[in-house]
Amino acid sequence: MSTIGPGASSTRRESFSISVVSRAEFSGCAPWTSTFTDQRKDYRYYEILDDTLRGHFDHRYFAIVDSRGHTRAIQPFFLVDQDILEGLGAERVYLISLVRRFYPRFLKLRALMVGCSAGEAHLAATETLPIDIVAETLSNGIIEQARSLNAQLIVLKEFPSRYRNVLRYFVQRGFARAPSMPMTMLDIGYESFEAYMAKALKSSTRKKLRKKLEATAGITDIRLSVSDDAASFVDDIYPLYLQVFDRSRMQFEKLTKEFFRQLGQRMSDKVRFFAWRRGNTLVAFSLCMVQGDSLYAEYVGFDYSVALDLHLYHYVVRDMISWGISKGYKWFRSSGLNYDPKLHMRHRLDPIDLYVRHTSALPNAIFRMALPWIVPVRYDATLKLFPNYKELW
Repeated sequence: MSTIGPGASSTRRESFSISVVSRAEFSGCAPWTSTFTDQRKDYRYYEILDDTLRGHFDHRYFAIVDSRGHTRAIQPFFLVDQDILEGLGAERVYLISLVRRFYPRFLKLRALMVGCSAGEAHLAATETLPIDIVAETLSNGIIEQARSLNAQLIVLKEFPSRYRNVLRYFVQRGFARAPSMPMTMLDIGYESFEAYMAKALKSSTRKKLRKKLEATAGITDIRLSVSDDAASFVDDIYPLYLQVFDRSRMQFEKLTKEFFRQLGQRMSDKVRFFAWRRGNTLVAFSLCMVQGDSLYAEYVGFDYSVALDLHLYHYVVRDMISWGISKGYKWFRSSGLNYDPKLHMRHRLDPIDLYVRHTSALPNAIFRMALPWIVPVRYDATLKLFPNYKELW
């Protein structure tokens, strides 16, 4: 595929359309290899997901094409069967479970999701194609594309709140916005972890945190290592990841062992694997990514035969923050869930949004009214204690 090089101002005199393309059609072309280069999860991350999660998601791509047939941007999306009540534990609701005995797909729809199957989403703007043109073009063509793919539901999955203004094009096309489970962010611009505790935490929180860290204070054989490639110990990592995944009340993507292997091999510049060993046994790990002045905690794993007694969660967080401070990072950012300890450690919520539309008008009218009432954010008591909770809405 080829690109053209006019400045962004000339794009407003052009017309654009979208079409579904395969990865083989654009692999290596400039619009793709420049996609999300300002994000920690750039185009390579999407390729890794495509290669390692094929049994879980059907990854596809929209080409944004100008009037001369040149591809100007590539927007990833994926197809999945989605239980729209999954976050509310629908299977535990008697009436829902009763109906699904006879109609297994009740309130389960084929969904076209724009974004990332393992992380928050971004619009694929380029130097020659502004973000508002990308948003407007996608919003104009996506309903027709969804119908052609037999998708009943269209979801813009987990877009950071800074996109709200530009995503108004989708709201104008009948999409409803609602908050997804937010990420969090913590200011770690301190000289040390001790300084952070002294200056940022309440005395009662410091006391409780010190007590939990004392559970491992006398254990001298827990060692931390940090590397950019986990290929040599991925067989140890993956069972610990599964222990955390299986305990989670809310589940979406289930990563594969190959995902962890390829991530280090293909994105070593942005990936850091933290591993905690007790003697020769791995007891915890964390997959982190780096971008700019931020350290992102993405996925963790614990050996729960020892993790709870040793308060390893707090031990792990302490070590990651300490490492981040030592490397000059100013922000420690975390994926959603497990909000209670983050609340006490003075994280702030980092809102991400869902934009949802049914492809048929009548169901969509009902869905727009129901959506704000079926998202788990509304019913999470801990989230409401964060000082910036209102920013989610």
